[in-house]
Amino acid sequence: MNNSVSDQGFFIESDDEDTDKEMSKEENDGNDSDYFHDSNDNLVQRKPSSYSIAWPQSYRQSIDLYGSVPSPNIGFLGTPSLSNLGSSFLSSSLTRRHTQDFLPSQQKPLLPPTAVEEQYRRSSQALLPPLPSRKPSIRKDVSKVSHEVQIPGQCTFGQAVLNGINALCGIGILSTPYALREGGWASLSILLVFAVFSFYTGLLLRHCLDSEPGLETYPDIGQAAFGTTGRVIISIILYMELYACCIEYIIVESDNLSTLFPDAHLSIGGIELNAHILFAILTTLALLPTVWLRDMRILSYISACGVIATILVVLSLFWVGLLDNVDFDPKGTTTLNIATFPVAIGLYGYCYAGHAVFPNLYTAMANRNQFPAVLLTCFAICSTMYCAVAVMGYGMFGESTLSQFTLNMPRNLVASKIAVWTTVINPFTKYALSLSPVAMCLEELIPSNHSKFNLYSMGIRTVLVVSTLLVGLSVPFFGLVMSLIGSLLTMFVSLILPAACFLSIRGGKISRFQVALCTTIIIVGTVCCGLGSYSAISEIIKQLFG
Repeated sequence: MNNSVSDQGFFIESDDEDTDKEMSKEENDGNDSDYFHDSNDNLVQRKPSSYSIAWPQSYRQSIDLYGSVPSPNIGFLGTPSLSNLGSSFLSSSLTRRHTQDFLPSQQKPLLPPTAVEEQYRRSSQALLPPLPSRKPSIRKDVSKVSHEVQIPGQCTFGQAVLNGINALCGIGILSTPYALREGGWASLSILLVFAVFSFYTGLLLRHCLDSEPGLETYPDIGQAAFGTTGRVIISIILYMELYACCIEYIIVESDNLSTLFPDAHLSIGGIELNAHILFAILTTLALLPTVWLRDMRILSYISACGVIATILVVLSLFWVGLLDNVDFDPKGTTTLNIATFPVAIGLYGYCYAGHAVFPNLYTAMANRNQFPAVLLTCFAICSTMYCAVAVMGYGMFGESTLSQFTLNMPRNLVASKIAVWTTVINPFTKYALSLSPVAMCLEELIPSNHSKFNLYSMGIRTVLVVSTLLVGLSVPFFGLVMSLIGSLLTMFVSLILPAACFLSIRGGKISRFQVALCTTIIIVGTVCCGLGSYSAISEIIKQLFG
């Protein structure tokens, strides 16, 4: 049966620009710019376009789930989530967004949707291939695990700040004392430079989104700047960064659990598994079911506690240093370490790996004029924590500082145990959310009506999980792997690509100063990418074969 364009949820833009503007003006007068906003404070309607049907179509959905802190609502509280949890394995709720008609009554809004909301609901269908025809009974079962319809423009200032901090301040904070050891006290200036540049490039992404209707995500910006090739390249880099984060989670679990239980081991068929290998395998086995889980709303809510977990780990470090009388001796430290300075560059760069989420954060805000203030608040808070932890950790442990400061903390102290266990638990809520966008983009390559779609989906996710284990066991160097990620991937995502896209999209409408500043950022990012990547790879090879 052939589906028409309207059946598939696509819209054809009118060639009559005057009519479009009048319709946009009439609709926006009643919505107070909750959904649409441009850089000149004019209201512009974002219509479905070619950006919503190009690969990857699932990017918006997956990053919204990965990078946002959901707000409790009646629909969620009224749903028997625990009973639904078991039936949500390998369903297609995340792969295909269902219409409002299929949602249970407790998840429907009390008021009928407005014209704008109805258009957004319909346009969200165009993100993915149309649903195959199903029997009514099957449709009812699927609705039990579907996500509530998410309407953009509802995120408050506080929620946006929380989302931004949750995206920016992750496991990178564990390595800031190690970065200070590798670069010396003078390297803190690099951290501050990256903070300023990353804040500015975050604003550039906002201006790129406002350049024309239809842009909502980072890949959309890449397509607007460099065509389909730009979209694909940017998407691959973003997904590689998420995949690499999952490798780091495996290493974190292995390192910290082996610190808690150093004598753990297992012998199988004459093969001896030490604590590091054993806990890496056990962690992978525990994480695998969470990746199979298709309705990850529960994990999304739990991962919102990532900000609290980060603060708890930081407070534990300061408790050990200030109240448990661990010596703070800056005399045993280095002012500048030229030999390993490039490694510190990559580690500091990783600290600001949040740009993949910023476009989604911007398009979800109720008042998009507040976006610069949101970014400023997020960068100020995160940079303060990074600097404080780096100074405290390096001052306490000096040249013996390890890649994660939790590994240096005395094991007999209560605060140390709190820090380590918090670090162990946190990746269990974020691993699946980080890996699922990668899995979903690969699942798009499978025909939507394929009879073995669920089986192939399960296979893709299992292979991805096992591959992160193999890479983590092959290169079990948390700090060096993080430095490589920060140098090779984050420099592109946070510095080089935003500036390059901005120059391509808005190049003829900006001042010479902006051109010079963007060019400087691109040059700095490229140099740091080259030096940091070379140094990290050299150190990894030295550790493996030296």
